[in-house]
Amino acid sequence: MRNIIIAIDGWSSTGKSTLAKQLAQALNYIYVDSGAMYRAITLYFLRNHIDWTNKKEVKKALKQINVEFQNNPSSNKTEIYLNGENVEYVIRDLVVAEKVSEIAAIKAVREFAVGQQKSMGKQKGIIMDGRDIGTVVFPKAELKIFMTADSSVRVERRFKELYEKNPNITIEEVKANLEMRDYIDSHREISPLKQAKDSVLLDNTNLSPDEQFILAKEWAQKKIAG
Repeated sequence: MRNIIIAIDGWSSTGKSTLAKQLAQALNYIYVDSGAMYRAITLYFLRNHIDWTNKKEVKKALKQINVEFQNNPSSNKTEIYLNGENVEYVIRDLVVAEKVSEIAAIKAVREFAVGQQKSMGKQKGIIMDGRDIGTVVFPKAELKIFMTADSSVRVERRFKELYEKNPNITIEEVKANLEMRDYIDSHREISPLKQAKDSVLLDNTNLSPDEQFILAKEWAQKKIAG
């Protein structure tokens, strides 16, 4: 059987990463969380007080950033490292979430990340999720999935995820953050979020993680079989 590239795009909190990880494990593919890359860059900017409105400062900062994915043998999961530090869980904080869409919209940042992402896909056998994977990073991917769900469902999912880490967070905060990210993602000048014409739509409003996995796995197996 041939190896293919699977590109998964979609709105925030639609379960892109969950599905991508499930498919990668089932197909023995490499999983790359492109969103984690932008979160890691955002974390670096915040930690080092980078003025991301200053183009020269942004380009200088990007030269100091090394992002890589390593497999954790104990969990058998891929985790992200920023300049040698495992930041898999740090980048999930709301502080990072509040700024990531803004920073990811910067042209130099996207070019930096997309360049690395394209290099990762040269050997195929890869699954990547994000906002512009099927439209910009891998426009010739054999399988493109665009994920969506009702906004109220996405807010509830995101709230439950964040509440476990921060019981003081309110659902109003999560809703405001999600609406802001949706607007920025779909209106940014560089690589806005949009569904690729040759992608398949996966609306998981009323689907469980297992149900959507079974459906997506069938799509993938058909493409792999040619």
